[in-house]
Amino acid sequence: MTITITTSNVNGIRAAKRKGIEDWAGKHAPDVWCMQEVRAPQEDVDSIFGEFGFEYATAGKIASPSDLHSLNEVCRVKGRAGVGLLTDLEVTDKRYGLPGLSEDVDSGRWIETDVKTPQGYTITVACVYVHAGNTDDSTKMEQKYRFLDTMLTRMGELRDEAAHGGKQAVLCGDFNIAHTPLDIKNAKANEKHAGFLPEERAYVDKWLDEYEFVDVMRSLAGDIQGPYTWWSQRGRAFDNNVGWRIDYQFATPELAETARGFVIDKAPTYELRWSDHAPLTITYDV
Repeated sequence: MTITITTSNVNGIRAAKRKGIEDWAGKHAPDVWCMQEVRAPQEDVDSIFGEFGFEYATAGKIASPSDLHSLNEVCRVKGRAGVGLLTDLEVTDKRYGLPGLSEDVDSGRWIETDVKTPQGYTITVACVYVHAGNTDDSTKMEQKYRFLDTMLTRMGELRDEAAHGGKQAVLCGDFNIAHTPLDIKNAKANEKHAGFLPEERAYVDKWLDEYEFVDVMRSLAGDIQGPYTWWSQRGRAFDNNVGWRIDYQFATPELAETARGFVIDKAPTYELRWSDHAPLTITYDV
């Protein structure tokens, strides 16, 4: 019995709704759907999540729209960040925010839920939106590194729980870091740009080596160039596939072992996109 987990930066859920995200929801209806950059007030999130419930019910994933569980955190800085999570699985716990961060700019970036699979296997899913950073703005880089440092504490706790027979975990989201030259089209040209700085990439090294998380998509794809999950709106980046891989699922080893396949659902044309990111869906046999 498999479950599907999707992560997608929606680049503003209200704009995505105007561009057809509901059609995608009805067609794919993942068992867990993590969204970043929701960028909408609570009443709009509630309304659109309610419509997703109808899509899931129409697709036969749930009996009625109210059976779709949701959690979200709106960023306290208007128009920024915002994370949301939908699931048709049984939810046993919900947690909001990354412990240790209280500034407004760090809100709407981390939520966790414990879900139970049809076999009764409970896993922790975190929906994560890391600061983008900007090398021309030292404050924004400080915010990014502070967030990444605080993440390490929580990742260590999740790793230890998984390693000692507790819940396995997966971190899904837009981490705003391309890990290696395989994850970015123009590596050399971006070595001094936020998202591909050596200091940022070192965090991903640490997650994989010291914290023992697995970059699930990369483990499935092998050492190939890409595939990418984000393309700049500038120029013809999308048409020419000049992209970055910055959306990931990082899982604890036992859960990562159950991964069976992945799909990056890149739109067929620029006009048919509902975000500048493509959803990353991974199928797990748990």
